[in-house]
Amino acid sequence: MSDKRPSGASGTTPGLGDGDDRADPGDVPSAGRLARLLDLPLRAPVLEPRTPLTPPSPVPDGDRPAGLDWLARHTDRLVRARGLAATLRTLLDSGAELLGAGRALLVPVARDGGEAEPAGRREAVNGPTGTGWPDHAGHGPMVPLALDHSAIGALETVPVGLGPFAGLLRTTGRPEQLLHRDLAGDPQVAPRFREVAADLGLGACYALPLATEEDGPLAAAVWFWAEPTAPSAFHQDLARRYAAFAAPLLADRLTAERGRCSAALLRRGLLPDHLPHPPGLRLAARWVPAGLDRSVGSDWYDAIALPDGSLGLTVGSVAGDGPGAGPASAPGAATAMGRIRAALRAYAVLEGEDPVAVLGDLELLLKTCEPTRTATAVYACVDPGERRITLAGAGHCPPVLVTRYGANFVETSLSAPLGMLSCWEAPGVELSAERGDLLLLYTEGLARRLGPTLHAGQARLRKAAADAPREVRHDPERLCAHLQELCAGQPAGPADDLVMLAARFD
Repeated sequence: MSDKRPSGASGTTPGLGDGDDRADPGDVPSAGRLARLLDLPLRAPVLEPRTPLTPPSPVPDGDRPAGLDWLARHTDRLVRARGLAATLRTLLDSGAELLGAGRALLVPVARDGGEAEPAGRREAVNGPTGTGWPDHAGHGPMVPLALDHSAIGALETVPVGLGPFAGLLRTTGRPEQLLHRDLAGDPQVAPRFREVAADLGLGACYALPLATEEDGPLAAAVWFWAEPTAPSAFHQDLARRYAAFAAPLLADRLTAERGRCSAALLRRGLLPDHLPHPPGLRLAARWVPAGLDRSVGSDWYDAIALPDGSLGLTVGSVAGDGPGAGPASAPGAATAMGRIRAALRAYAVLEGEDPVAVLGDLELLLKTCEPTRTATAVYACVDPGERRITLAGAGHCPPVLVTRYGANFVETSLSAPLGMLSCWEAPGVELSAERGDLLLLYTEGLARRLGPTLHAGQARLRKAAADAPREVRHDPERLCAHLQELCAGQPAGPADDLVMLAARFD
C-alpha cells in the first residue's frame, strides 16, 4: 500500500464527494444532525490501486438512494432500542451489516478518562459505577459481537495505544477513523496485535470513534473481517455518518444508565444491610426493584430485634403522591419509604409486641406527615422460643405459612391500606408454629410476577411453596431462591418491586 498511515489518521480520509462538501460529524448541531447526515455526496471516488475487494454489503457501492434508505432505517432502529445494552448491540449489528463484517467490538472510555483527560460533562457519560462496568487498562469493559470471552481476553492483552482502537478514545488529536486492511501484512500493526489477530483469525479491522462535542469521547466501535479487505470509501462514509448520529444517543443512554444504577444503590441503602440471627430462627430476604421510570411505589422489608428477645418482621409498600399517582411519583415514594420504615422501627421497639398498635401509629404518622401517600403493610411479632406469631395487616397480601402438611395463607382480617380511611382499625391474628415451619412475608410484586392477575399469582405462590422439595421448604434461603427462579421468564409486574422475607423456626 502506498500510504502506510492508518486511514483517517490525518483527518483527510476520502469521502463521497469533494472535501469542502463533507461536514465534520462532530460539528453538526443536534437539532439538524439527521438532515446533515443524510446529505450524501453524489459520487464516489475511485479507490486506491491495490485495495482489496470490498466486502459484501446490502448497500451497493455508490448507490446514494440505497445509502439514504439504509441510514433512515437503521437510525430509526437505533432510536427505538430500549436501554443501554440494546443500544450497543444495535449499533454493532447495524455497522456489521453495512460493512459486511463478521465480528465487532465496542470499547467505552474508562471512568478516569481513558487515554487522555476528557473535557466537558465527563461525569455524566462515563457509565455507572459498580458491578457490570469495571474499568480496564485505559478503557471500559469491551462489548462484543460474535466474539467469546477468550477472544476478549486476548484482545485485552494488546496495549491500548497499539490496538484496533488506538487513539480513538483521546480527547484531543483523535483520528477520524482507523483502517487496517491487512493485519498480518501491514508493518505498522504492532507485533502483539498481529499475533492476537492471527490467533483469532482476524484479517482486517475498521474502527470509528463515538464522540460528541459536549461530552468528548464516549467509545470506539471496531468491526473485523476474517480476510484482508477494506470497505469502500462510500461505505466508510456511511458508517461515519451513522456513528455521528449514534454518539449523542449513546451519551444519553449512558447518562440514563448511570442514573438508574445510582437510584438502585440509593434505594438499596434505605433497606437493612443485614438481618439479625436470633436463636431458634433463621431469616432470608430478597429485594428486586422495579425501575424508577416504571414503578408507582417503593417496597420495604425489615427484621427488628426487640428488647424482650422477640423479633419484629415487616414488609410493606408505599404508593406515590395521592390518587392517580403514576411512575413520575416513584422517586418521591422511594424516599418516603425510607422515612416510613425508620418510623416503623421506632414504633416496633416501643410497642412491637402489639402489631395492631404499631400499624395504628404508622397510620397516624402517614396522615400527619405524609398526607398524600398511602401504604400497605404487614407486621408480625415472632417469639422464637415459644414459636408464637402475632401479626396484623393493612391492605397487604396475606403471609404464607409453610408446614410439613403443605402451605396455607395466614388470613389477616380484611382492612384498608394505611392513609385511605379516616380511621384505620383491624384485629390482630395469633397462631403457633412448629419446629421446621416457615413464615413467608412478601409484597404484591412477587404475586404479580407469578400469574396474570394478583389472585392467580397468589394461588401459584401457595402451590409452589407447598410443592417445593422438603429441603427447599425448610430452608428460607433456598425457598426464596426457588420462588425468585419461578419469576424468571414470567410476565413481570413492571410497576411493582419484588420483596420476600422468610423466617424458619428451628
